Amino acid sequence: MTATVEFGKDLTGLERLTAEQITAILDVAEPFKEISERQIKKVPALRGKTIVNLFYEPSTRTRVSFEFAEKRLSADTVNISRSGSSLQKGENLVDTARNLEAMRIDMVVIRHQSSGAAEFLAQRIPSNVINAGDGQHEHPTQALLDMLTIRDNLGSLAGRRVCIVGDILHSRVARSNIWGLLKLGAEVAVCGPPTLIPHGVGDLGVRVFKRVEEAIEWAEILNVLRLQLERMHAGYVPSLREYNRVFGISEARLEKAPRDILILHPGPMNRGVEIDSHVADGPHSVILDQVTNGVAVRMAVLYLLAGGSPDRAEAAKQEDRS
Repeated sequence: MTATVEFGKDLTGLERLTAEQITAILDVAEPFKEISERQIKKVPALRGKTIVNLFYEPSTRTRVSFEFAEKRLSADTVNISRSGSSLQKGENLVDTARNLEAMRIDMVVIRHQSSGAAEFLAQRIPSNVINAGDGQHEHPTQALLDMLTIRDNLGSLAGRRVCIVGDILHSRVARSNIWGLLKLGAEVAVCGPPTLIPHGVGDLGVRVFKRVEEAIEWAEILNVLRLQLERMHAGYVPSLREYNRVFGISEARLEKAPRDILILHPGPMNRGVEIDSHVADGPHSVILDQVTNGVAVRMAVLYLLAGGSPDRAEAAKQEDRS
């Protein structure tokens, strides 16, 4: 790890991060993994810090992962959702955050339905802001945990062939993965129905496959995305059954691959739509590893934004847990 890598106040996306910054986050996450295996899963690295999880959109997996990360670093946490709060009464984002800051908080983890909401908030409050997913823009910590999972299983990401399959159009996960993987030297492709491939995505430096069989023949890693039906207001696919028939990742398709393929999925999964159960639970699936790595990655991000340095991460892991 390199002590000279510096981080800004916020993490709103991977587009602006350097390869060195991304690598430093992944490196810092490694020693934090061991904390989750202890009988006492806690270190005092963020003792005295107050973190608010401000979720305008529901997301059990991401919210719980952040909450575990915060508590394992000994931070005090507050969870606020749209339902049952002033957000439901029409209070705007900045007023909510400023009221929270008046209570002397240190960080805000925000998930919002509007693209750019995290950056908008970060520019208006002095607390650290972490993007837990904003509209169709980015989901940086999900991409970081995906990259850590690939690195754990295959080593360096440089030169690896990663294909993101599914609903690319509505996916903030896809965008963050594209930025991060390309910066670390991976080859990236996307595959899905033409209606779910963003116009001009090839200009980002990724390949576009029209047939999933071609993607499987090319790729070493498949990151399978769900159809985000809640964001679709038109007939992007004829039916879920038809989508599975043409683009679903099945055992039969993977058996024809020229190599073993690592299978990732950010969740939640629509089994029998974008991925079959035999694949999701099969020997090459690392989906549960992604969940485990999510806590370590979020611990690393919280630690670094709070002022922790990459070269002290190992020492922070060994600090007194009392």
